[in-house]
Formats: sequence, C-alpha cells, structure tokens
Amino acid sequence: MEQRLQRLEQRQQDLERQLQQKDAEIQDLKRQQGSPQSAAPRPQSGVQPDGTSQASAPAQPSQGASSAAAAASVATAGSAAATKAGAVPAAPAGSTDPQDAPLPQAEQSDSGSATPPRERWGTYTDNLGFKVANTDKGDMNVAIYSYVRYLNQLASDPTYTYASTGQTTSIDRRQEIQILKVQIKFLGWLLSPNFRYFLYAWSSNANQGLGAQVVLAGNLNYTFSKYLTLSGGITSLPGVRSTEGNFPFWLNVDNRMMCDEFMRPSYTSGVWAKGDLAPGLRYQVMLGNNLSTLGVSSAQLNPHLDTLATALVWMPTTHEFGLGFGDFENHQEVATRFALHYTHSTEDKQSQPNTDAFENTQIRLSDGAVVFTPNLFGPGISVEELRYQMSDLDAALKYRGMALEGEYYWRKLDQFEGPGTTGLRNLYDRGFQLQASMMAIQQKLQLYTAGSRIAGEYGNPYDFRIGVNFFPWNNRVFRWNTQAMYLYKSPVGYTSLTYNVGSTGWIFNTDFEMAL
Repeated sequence: MEQRLQRLEQRQQDLERQLQQKDAEIQDLKRQQGSPQSAAPRPQSGVQPDGTSQASAPAQPSQGASSAAAAASVATAGSAAATKAGAVPAAPAGSTDPQDAPLPQAEQSDSGSATPPRERWGTYTDNLGFKVANTDKGDMNVAIYSYVRYLNQLASDPTYTYASTGQTTSIDRRQEIQILKVQIKFLGWLLSPNFRYFLYAWSSNANQGLGAQVVLAGNLNYTFSKYLTLSGGITSLPGVRSTEGNFPFWLNVDNRMMCDEFMRPSYTSGVWAKGDLAPGLRYQVMLGNNLSTLGVSSAQLNPHLDTLATALVWMPTTHEFGLGFGDFENHQEVATRFALHYTHSTEDKQSQPNTDAFENTQIRLSDGAVVFTPNLFGPGISVEELRYQMSDLDAALKYRGMALEGEYYWRKLDQFEGPGTTGLRNLYDRGFQLQASMMAIQQKLQLYTAGSRIAGEYGNPYDFRIGVNFFPWNNRVFRWNTQAMYLYKSPVGYTSLTYNVGSTGWIFNTDFEMAL
C-alpha cells in the first residue's frame, strides 16, 4: 500500500512539472502577443479551478491525467491562436535586417487583452478596385474615383467681349476648394465571362443645383472574339483621343486642353462596337442619340439618330501604347501611335445641354458664342438645326519615360435650318494641341508642358500650361497634380472646368486625385 502511495505521489509530481512547463509556454506566447494580462494561475494541490476545496489526499491518477490533458489542450490552442495572430519572437537587439522585424501583433481589446486580428478577404487591383463577389455565376468589383481641387482664377481678366456680337460680359472668377467629382463604379461579368457590365454613379459637385449634377449610367458588353465586342448604354463618343476611354490617365486632372474641349463630342446613349483588326490595329465605332446626352431628356432629342463617331488606331512598333497620356509605363522600346477619328451629327438647340450642364459640349463659335443664339448672325437669323462634322488626327510616341503627343482638328458646321438661315455660309474651324512630358523620377515625379490653338472665323484663341504630377505610392491610384495655365480668349468653359468662356490670363489649380 505504501509503495502504491509513493507511485501516486511521484506521478502527481510529474504532472505538476508538466503543468508548470505548459504554463511557462502560455506565458511566453502571451508576451509575444504583447498582452499585458498574465496567464490564469494554475490550480494548486488541494484547490479546484472554481475555488472550491479539494481533499488533501493524494490526487487520483485519473484526475491528474485529466489536468495534464487540459493544460496541453490550452497550450495547443494558445499556440494556434498565436500562429494565426502572426506572433513571432522579437527582433534581436540592434538588428537592422527587415527580415528580423516582428510581424504585426494581435489587436488589443478595450480591456487590454489580445484578440485575433480582423479577418481579411477579397482582392484589390489598381484602377479596377476591390473584388466583393466572385462566384461561378459572375463577379463584381467596386471602384471609386474622386479628387479634391483648389482653383484660383483671380489673376485672369474680369470681363470678356464677344467678337461676333461686340457684347461685353462679366466673368465669374472663382477661388474655391471642391471635392469636385465622385464616381462609384460597379463592374464585372454575369453568367458568362464574355458578358460584362459597367454601372456607375457620377456626381459633379461644382454643378450643385444644376441639371445632371448626379448621373446614374453605365453600359452592357458582350465579347464575341478579340475582333468584336458589342455594347450598349452610355459612353463617350470616340471622336478624339481623350474620349476613346482613357480617362483619367491624362497629364492633368480632369481638364482637357482648350482646343480639345472646344472640338470634342461628349457622352451619349447608343450602341457601339470595338475590336482588333490585326496586331496593333484596333477600331471603335458608335451610333448615338446626340453629341451630349447628359442633362438632355428624351423629349428634347431630334428623331434623326445619326450621331456617328469612329476611331481607327494603329500602334506599329510595340502593338500597344500604355494607358493614356505620358509614359508612366517607361517603354524601353519606342512606342508609336497614329489614329484617325471622325464624328458626324445633326444637332438642334433642343438636343444641346444647358450652358453650365455637366460635361457641357455645346457647339460654339471660336469666340465662345453658342451657335443657336437668336440673332447671332444678324437680325432675324436664328439657327435651329445644323450638321456638325469633325475630323481628328493624332500621333504620339513614348520612350523611357518621355512622351510627345500631338493632335490636329478640323470642324465644319453646315446645313443650317431656321428663320433667315437661307444663304448662311458654312463655318470652318481648325486647331491643334501638343503635349510633352517626362518622368523625372520613374513612377514618382512627372513634368509636363502643353499648348493648343484654334484658328477660327471669330477669333484665334490659345492656351499653354506647365505642370507636375507626384505619385506617392509609385502607381496611378493616387497622385498630386499642380499646374499653371495661361489662356487667351477661351471659347469654351463651364463650372466643372478650370476655366470659363472668355478666360484670358493665368489660372492656377492643384488636385489630389484618387482612382481606385
């Protein structure tokens, strides 16, 4: 009997040592997790975990074995929790090797105890946003575009005189800070990877209270092959390079050169096709309702349905040209691009957006006068309908962070309808823009300069600008753009642009842009 008691006492001592060892391991794991809370005290002989008394007689083997198993289970759970939390030993003293740095510690609760880190899920792709659904029936990405702008127009002239009428008007020069645009995009595929959707909400906060200040729009697309994708909905007419679908990858933030803004078509509802004809040769063609549908109701549209815009783009040397303007991609071979665009549309004054409407592309003379203004061409003459035709040729090259990009425009207005328009001659306007840029620090700092000019029948306005882009995270998701521009008698402008109709003088803006 005495020998049996001795064996039991020896076994209890062994279990005591095992429990102490497990307690030490748990304490060590908690210290690695940064927890100030110490481990719960181990029950001593004769005391239960709930504080009740235990007989002073030696523990039975079954009780001791259960205690050891429980301790081992706690230690295993603690080890697993520490592994999940990313706990690792602290870096050796004096170490500067990044590989020696500890991983992020477990989060602390309000009571100071260690809690597991938040679970992370989903994926992120630059400029396509966050994937929030991924199933065998389809997927969805959510992306956000926005920017904050400081604008100062106070150094420009306060008045402007129209060459066509001799009328002098005051210019509302602004100095303001705006979160100018917010776009929330939902994009992905449904039922088949070939069937894709792109839906968005888009606000122009500088146009608060005006028509189309908030736009809900989008389009649906089906890809049959690399040669053909058919789409329907709202998109930009591909009449110039900046409306081919490369927004927001421009040298400046959401404001085009003056000539491009004057000549271009805008967003409309319609159907379109695009694809590759051969390596490095692609096309776009769109049939739409009018030159600019934003802010225009269906009741205002004319029944012609003849707004047509086309683009043929050839990239002979590398068969690609990167995203938009400037060589952020740092091409190691000379990348070249040549493109021809053509736009045709029958427009009337009802199908034109209001003067300050979002993305306004009203047809104007080269002095800024809206062509549908009554008596613009003389007493009793009022243009109510016309044909707009515009051809555009662009050429560009990129090499090792440098880019030179130019565009030439030719616009014709004819087939005037309305009182007194018989015998009204055709109107022609020509223009060009040239942009040069270089990455002073690759994927970090970009410098650029640009200019444009219009040769019109009611004036020859021009602009030039210099600017800098800073990319803090070496990508195009976020940038800080700062630029100064000089304009002479701008024939175009509205509240969401950096300049107004008639602007002459210096204008400064700086923008913080986010394009998830």
